[in-house]
Amino acid sequence: MDQPPGSLPIYIQLAELLVRDIAANRLIDGERLPPERDMAQQLGVAVGTLRKALAELQARGLLERVQGSGNYVRAISDPNSVYAMFRLELVEGGGLPTAEVLEVSRLEKPEHLPKFGSSAEAYRIRRIRFLSGKPAALEEIWLDGSYADVITKDDLSESLYLFYRQKLGLWIVRAEDQVGLGAIPDWRPGVFAMPAGAPAPLVSRVSQAQDGARAEVSLTWFDPEIARYVARLK
Repeated sequence: MDQPPGSLPIYIQLAELLVRDIAANRLIDGERLPPERDMAQQLGVAVGTLRKALAELQARGLLERVQGSGNYVRAISDPNSVYAMFRLELVEGGGLPTAEVLEVSRLEKPEHLPKFGSSAEAYRIRRIRFLSGKPAALEEIWLDGSYADVITKDDLSESLYLFYRQKLGLWIVRAEDQVGLGAIPDWRPGVFAMPAGAPAPLVSRVSQAQDGARAEVSLTWFDPEIARYVARLK
C-alpha cells in the first residue's frame, strides 16, 4: 500500500484507531475482539499487519491476548497515544486522524495571535484534518521560529507533536484550548464541505514546551456535521 510522505506506519495507524475507539467507549473493557483473520478482513489489512498493531496495544497495556481464547480489551485511564492531545472525534465517536499539509511558510508573527516564543517569526503550517477519511477540520498552526532554521512540507509527519519530539527536541507537555465560533478561512481546499466564510466551531490552542515556554499557537475550524470536540475528565 502506497502511503503519503510523513504517514505513520499502517500498524501504528491501526493501533491508534483502536486506542481512540477504546477512549470513546466504542470498545469496552473486557470486550473480546473478533478473530484476527475476520478483523483483518474488516479493516482491509494483512493479518501480519493487524498482529503488529495488536502487539503494540498489548505493549501499552490496552490488550490482553489469551492463548486459545482471543484478544480482550483492557481499558486504562491514560493510554499512551500519539494523538493523546488531539480532541476531535467523529460524531459517532473515535476515528483515525490523518492530515494533509497544504502549506508551510516562515512569516512574521501576526499581532492578533497570543504572545508566544522568543522569535519575531514563526512557521505557519496549514493542514486539512481527516477522521477515518472524512474531511473534518482545517488547522493553522504557528510554531515559534526559534525551534528550526528551515521546515518544509516534506519534513512533516502526520503527527506534528511526534515530529517536534523526534526532529526538534521539542516536547509539548500541556495546552490550553478555548472553544468558540469562527468563520471558515478562504484558503480551505475544495474537498472541505463548508464554504469560506461559513460559521464554524473554532478551537484556539496555546501549547507549552517542556521548559514552560509558549511554543505554539493553533487555530482549528471543524465541521460539526462530521466531528465534535471531546475532553474526557479523570
